[in-house]
Amino acid sequence: MKQKTTRRKFTAEFKAKVALDAIKEQQSLSELSRKYEVSSVMISRWKGEFLANAAAVFTNLNETEKSAEDVEKLYAQIGKLKVEVDFLKKVSARLGI
Repeated sequence: MKQKTTRRKFTAEFKAKVALDAIKEQQSLSELSRKYEVSSVMISRWKGEFLANAAAVFTNLNETEKSAEDVEKLYAQIGKLKVEVDFLKKVSARLGI
């Protein structure tokens, strides 16, 4: 009876490490493939993805800061609206509306 094999899952850190080694080009893909026990096709794919998304490292810092500020503003607005709704519920209950 054949044993069912599952696909190996690699962490982002491992993929980045392998991709960086591939970018350095100090070893061939076949050498890296043996070293990390990953196919050379996967290493090439990870290298391409790494290079394609390299600019995101620098743009995410600004976007993260902006989104944190936006979240704080939205929470403040939610708090204000909640106070207003609670006040209007009390007033409408007193008036019988």
